[in-house]
Amino acid sequence: MANSNEQGKDAGSSQKASESGSAKGTSKRGFAAMNEEQQREIASKGGQAAHQKGTAHEFDSEEARRAGQKGGEAVSRNREHMAEIGRKGGESRQSAQRANESRSSSAARSGSAEQQAKASRQGSKDEDDKG
Repeated sequence: MANSNEQGKDAGSSQKASESGSAKGTSKRGFAAMNEEQQREIASKGGQAAHQKGTAHEFDSEEARRAGQKGGEAVSRNREHMAEIGRKGGESRQSAQRANESRSSSAARSGSAEQQAKASRQGSKDEDDKG
């Protein structure tokens, strides 16, 4: 009889595992099963409560500096990522430089309104002298 009870227990546990959606039983439950908005709302309430209670952790400037430094070091270890950033910066600088050159050359060609008027008057005088 003990044998039939053990078999019944095993059958029940395997049935529960298959009902949860995974044989390993890794279905999301609780906080993990909630959508992002619900998670944010609950986390926000927890943060507010900690601040009201006075137990919330607040970074001082030195601690924040160290944390930022650690993050920067971690990112800079990824050579491929850093190369990509450098390429983007170079492309951006190059396109800005080309835009500036384009503006300055078109301004030199067209000149100011005053310069154009002066040139027009000069051209009129030359025609009058010929005729």
